Amino acid sequence: MKRNLIVLCLYLLPVLMPAQVMRDSNYVDAVRTVTLYKNGVELEWPLLTLGGDDRLLLRFDVMGAETDNYHYRIRHCDSRWQIDDVEPYEFVNGFDEGTIDNYTPSFTTRTDYVNYYQYLPERNSRLLLSGNYVVLVTPQDYPDSILLCKRFCVTEESLKMEVALTVPYDNAAIRQRREVDVTVEGMANPEYLRVVVRQNGRDDLLRELPFAGYDRGRLSYRHRQENIFPAGNTFRWFDISNLRTAMYNVCQIKEYGGDWFALLCPLEDHSRKPFITEKVLNGGMKVNVWDRTNKQTEADYVYVNFALPRTQPFLDGNIYVVGDLTQWHLDEHSRMDYDASLKAYTLRLRLKQGYYAYQLLFVPSASGQPLTATLEGDHYETPNDYYLWVYRREPGDRYDRLATARKLTADP
Repeated sequence: MKRNLIVLCLYLLPVLMPAQVMRDSNYVDAVRTVTLYKNGVELEWPLLTLGGDDRLLLRFDVMGAETDNYHYRIRHCDSRWQIDDVEPYEFVNGFDEGTIDNYTPSFTTRTDYVNYYQYLPERNSRLLLSGNYVVLVTPQDYPDSILLCKRFCVTEESLKMEVALTVPYDNAAIRQRREVDVTVEGMANPEYLRVVVRQNGRDDLLRELPFAGYDRGRLSYRHRQENIFPAGNTFRWFDISNLRTAMYNVCQIKEYGGDWFALLCPLEDHSRKPFITEKVLNGGMKVNVWDRTNKQTEADYVYVNFALPRTQPFLDGNIYVVGDLTQWHLDEHSRMDYDASLKAYTLRLRLKQGYYAYQLLFVPSASGQPLTATLEGDHYETPNDYYLWVYRREPGDRYDRLATARKLTADP
């Protein structure tokens, strides 16, 4: 397997291109369940404070029983997630790259894999600049072939930001949309700022907010169409922590040919159903396994089957399953295909045991704009997560500084 992986890295893996926008991605099927959390706490946003003592924990699995040598490197990015020209010696005191020496093979699982992990930055190393960063993992001997990419941020907290989640200012479709208003204090010239908002993990709902004027000496970013987001609906979720019995939203669990298979309960069209408040992960995932002591190496992999019954397929667009389980990507790996014999849209994903939350997005062929309204519905009460970044770049600066950042969850 090691020889096959080397050949794959040489001929198939991507290399960095100029002006490439970096996204959370793993580029080969053998790499799975990639996570990057603050202090190793699952679901904790990978956001560090400049000068602080917190670190990040990167984890990923590589399918197969053999271990291999992997290398990581950290790179600084601009506010649009393109790797900039800031040199490593400028943004880190210590190591910006190194070998991933921490790994443990899976134990008592049907599927063999090796779990790798790495703390960032390394002990006795310190990041010196605020801004956006990526960590790239490559085979040790082929540093230009990228296996995976994860994004994180370092904030300097040099400005004060206030955020309000309100009813849309235009009073149109107020039960289906949310407005995100921002004010920034500590800077007089909006020309040097860039204010960005993203709903949940959806890069298609990442917006740059336009400057709207001054409010008692503060910079105001509010009451514009860019501030208004479709509200969506509570995320669907399922639990495959237990392989002995079907749990929440799972109809059947069985083992066949040495692999585990889970059939989710048939999905329903939620667009016309009443809104139900339920506390779930907003597109997140959490590895978990019953009756085992180490979930990172004793959780098995399961083929999870999704099915959305529908008598006729959509002729004007496609359906995608989005969330951490598909890295929020809209591609062939997350697209549901229509099976005429079953009269249903179907998708199969191979996932590690645990909890998973997701949504169904419909993407019209004409506009290409993903919609929750078609299959999920939009409800003002939906407790979405909103991520906010305020970047500053003043005359003389060589990079985009992250002045402040914040995560806010809407109240139901």
